[in-house]
Amino acid sequence: MRLGPALGAPVALTLIVVMGAALGAGGAAAGMNPQPIAVMQGLDKITARVSRFEAPVGKTVTFFSLSIVVRECERSAPEDRPENAAFVQIYETRPGEEQRRVFSGWMFSSSPALSALEHPVYDVNLLECKGAITPSPPPPASASPTPKPPAISPGGSRGNTAR
Repeated sequence: MRLGPALGAPVALTLIVVMGAALGAGGAAAGMNPQPIAVMQGLDKITARVSRFEAPVGKTVTFFSLSIVVRECERSAPEDRPENAAFVQIYETRPGEEQRRVFSGWMFSSSPALSALEHPVYDVNLLECKGAITPSPPPPASASPTPKPPAISPGGSRGNTAR
């Protein structure tokens, strides 16, 4: 496994240990539950603008010149230590050039620097994996229409009659 010159031995060892602990047999994370949406945060280093956005698994979202595709997003079981992990691929499109991949790997919400996008202008990290937002159900349709208040005759009153 080649980790590249940016990772030192302690970081490389930590990466191997964390990935080994998080990944179970068959590539599925042990004790992790797949979720359909990754909540991510992007930083434009030039303007210091921070953006929070949702990336549905398998769909491309755009953050400035970056195209982000989350391939998997998993959250730990509620009884386990909180952890979110997502396999993310990030592409950059520059004017007049072909799209090129600038990141491909697992991101962890508890350790954003462990496996991060290295880009001169943008930072992108995983905040959490979550389930789909279910819209609230419409109010039940009543079988009978809402009753209208009785009509009031001129000079008359609703309520008590004359005695």
